[in-house]
Amino acid sequence: MALKQFKPTTPSNRHTILKVDGTAKIIPLKSNVKGLNKSGGRNHKGKITVRHKGGGHKRTYRNLVNRSNFRLSIVERLEYDPNRSAKIARVFSLKSKEHFYIIAPEKLERGFLVEKGENSKYNLGNTLPLKDMPLGTFIHCIGTNSRFDKPTLQRAAGTFAQLVQKGSDFCVIRLSSGENKKVLPRTLATIGVVSNSDHQQINLGKAGRKRWKGVRPSVRGVAMNPIDHPHGGGEGKSSGGRPSVTPWSKPAHGKKTRKK
Repeated sequence: MALKQFKPTTPSNRHTILKVDGTAKIIPLKSNVKGLNKSGGRNHKGKITVRHKGGGHKRTYRNLVNRSNFRLSIVERLEYDPNRSAKIARVFSLKSKEHFYIIAPEKLERGFLVEKGENSKYNLGNTLPLKDMPLGTFIHCIGTNSRFDKPTLQRAAGTFAQLVQKGSDFCVIRLSSGENKKVLPRTLATIGVVSNSDHQQINLGKAGRKRWKGVRPSVRGVAMNPIDHPHGGGEGKSSGGRPSVTPWSKPAHGKKTRKK
């Protein structure tokens, strides 16, 4: 897997940087794939709740395994997933004789053994409780206090958390955002950094490639009229003249949105 910078033979190729490998052409596992209906950013009432979404290429959804279902398994190959920034690994359970998918950590390769459970070895790709890991371990696919086994945190390409404190009542992990978070010692996490860390270097190069991904154009507020946006209007080119807000005058930056 390597990044390819295209020669500027056309205006769209001038700044294009894409990931080039053979995983995008691999046919996915049939038993773990289902159709994916597009919502276009609309909720169950048909109201647009997320703007600038729609269209895009047809996709199929790859189901990831519930981590409570597998023990010792062998990695068969790495595959591309159109719904995730990270690579996924197709693995084969040596006990149940089933094929399934997991999120692939960096440096995981074909033939590696991965396992899950309290007695698992401290190896790349293995899933075990935080209380069984040494301090400083890089981890991903971390559960939360509401669901210890369901991976919730640090799942995007190149992300990881670090175990910085251990105790009998709770452990402290440092997330990619810099936030320190307390979780219970029996919380499951996978060892390693999420794969495809070069994802941030990709430059799509043209608007059409963005449309293939289901992203519609976004018009700047300062380019509108005052009736259409709080940033609109003004003589000549203006910078908005006020802190950034949404079209409905809600703060766009800096306001805390997390619930307790």
